[in-house]
Amino acid sequence: MIKENLEGHLREIVRERDPYFAQQGHFYVREYIRQELRRWGEVESHNFEQVGKRYQNLILNLASRQGDVADKKPIILIGAHYDAVPRSPGADDNASGVAVLLELARIFAERPAGLPVQLVAFDVEEYGMVGSGVYAQELKEKGQEIRLMLSLEMLGYFDETPGSQRYPAKLEKFYPNCGNYIALIGSLRTIPDMMRLKSEIKKAQVPCEWLPVPNAGKMVPDVRRSDHAPFWDLGYAAMMVTDTANMRNPHYHQPSDTIETLNLDYMAGICEGLAEGLRGL
Repeated sequence: MIKENLEGHLREIVRERDPYFAQQGHFYVREYIRQELRRWGEVESHNFEQVGKRYQNLILNLASRQGDVADKKPIILIGAHYDAVPRSPGADDNASGVAVLLELARIFAERPAGLPVQLVAFDVEEYGMVGSGVYAQELKEKGQEIRLMLSLEMLGYFDETPGSQRYPAKLEKFYPNCGNYIALIGSLRTIPDMMRLKSEIKKAQVPCEWLPVPNAGKMVPDVRRSDHAPFWDLGYAAMMVTDTANMRNPHYHQPSDTIETLNLDYMAGICEGLAEGLRGL
């Protein structure tokens, strides 16, 4: 069921949707996400401006199994950006993350987690994490506690070929040389959470590696390239779930970033593993 649902979401999301140069596709995808999230509750539009135009993050709050809502307890915040770069249909980057976000909304609506879950579809990530940056700052100003922020950033490309995985300098000594795993990259305080999530993802038959980084990842800029980075900068516990983007995927930011390049079985396993791992937080 999870795999079929993910494929259905991908069929709607994978299209050119740059917020500046493919506005029709961008509008279509935003409204599709809104429609799907509305199946599970009220969807909030979080508006912000960029270059004189208004854009939206879409937010769904789901209660915990005790019935608590987002403003009463620390939350689990799960985010994925829905914009793409010009001339790319953005299947891996980041329709894969959005599809898993929508499926996690269904899973946690039908069987709530131990903490309130907030799901956020971020806009304008490709131009400097604008949507997530504005939203993270507003949460900080409101005093919202976050148990864990999870950024779903490219979850679908896997390659069993030896030598298919590249790394920032020196990390190649510690990790596999083929890109057949999903990576968890988190701040030091998320180490127990990364270990828990890795265990659950591996139970779902998906290889998984994790990397703890100090100082908001500033020593290794490549680990900051998604919507978790603004949350790191504000002191929140956050991590990125990723297939490592251009460190492995030759279709990154290209017209060839299509559904056919994705491993839907692994994506379904990642979704299942994340759901089970997050339930225990």
